[in-house]
Amino acid sequence: MKTLVSLSIAATIAVSANADLIKDAKDAGLVAIPSSITAQMELVDNKENPMTEAKIELGKKLYFDPRLSKSSLISCNTCHNLALGGTDGVSAAIGHKWTANPHHLNSPTVYNAMLASSQFWDGRDPHVEAQAQGPIQAGPEMAAPKELVEERINSIPAYVSEFKAAYGEMDKVSFKMVADTIATFERTLITPSRFDAFLEGDKNALNKDEKEGLKTFIDKGCVTCHNGVAIGGTMQPFQVANKYKFADVGDFKGDANGMVKTPTLRNIEETAPYFHNGKIWTLNEAVKEMGSTQLGIKINDKEAEKISTFLRSLTGTKPEITYPQLPASTPNTPKPSAN
Repeated sequence: MKTLVSLSIAATIAVSANADLIKDAKDAGLVAIPSSITAQMELVDNKENPMTEAKIELGKKLYFDPRLSKSSLISCNTCHNLALGGTDGVSAAIGHKWTANPHHLNSPTVYNAMLASSQFWDGRDPHVEAQAQGPIQAGPEMAAPKELVEERINSIPAYVSEFKAAYGEMDKVSFKMVADTIATFERTLITPSRFDAFLEGDKNALNKDEKEGLKTFIDKGCVTCHNGVAIGGTMQPFQVANKYKFADVGDFKGDANGMVKTPTLRNIEETAPYFHNGKIWTLNEAVKEMGSTQLGIKINDKEAEKISTFLRSLTGTKPEITYPQLPASTPNTPKPSAN
């Protein structure tokens, strides 16, 4: 009888501790991706560019189509590889003519990008529709002027037919429509994780070590910048307490006010290397560097491992993506250029 009473008390304490931790996480500003598909769609949809099956399927083709680049070799998936956590796995993005990003900037993940309030490291665009226009045109990336993209897409009858099916009759496909359609596909790239289930009340979704890591994550103050449903994605001051130890790599200094976009921590174990210039390759080192740079505290090896253990629980379930078959070019399609 005494054993049963002890077990009952232990179970009650465990339930209470879980409830307290969930409350602490929510009070700290952490928000779950909802488990309801309907609620997820409401979260990611853009009322000014509503998601439809036709747009999503067309956007997926455009996302994987290298003909949107000047060389016809680089697609959106080149730097935001959906099989590699939505990144490219290198410190600085490599683009047209094998050019490394001139500012030594790392490619952020495309997964859950729509949950962020700002896009690009300097936060210059507010949403993925605007962001999608940038890399296509940028010289060190895809290097394709708007006019070239429009000419290529409009030269392919199958693409024109798909755009008409998605948007209705039109004179021609515009560059903005191409970017908006890619963004529609990107809005499907949401990855709910076990952590979201925990926040929604499933006390067994995280194990004991992950819960300890979550508590450490909150107690150390990591939630100051990494909060909300994106667990990041907002503009924050950088090098608040100390200088970032790789600050001299690249010339990026943030926006006009020195603010830098806080990366999402979702799927973070899959998106090394870390920081804007991709100079840190392990989670534990990244956690310790953030403690110094942003919080002005020393996070020891044990604490860093606890936090990293929690961060790995943010690896979510990816949508199943079937590589699309792309429509054939025609004699009128502008030829690739390596220049």
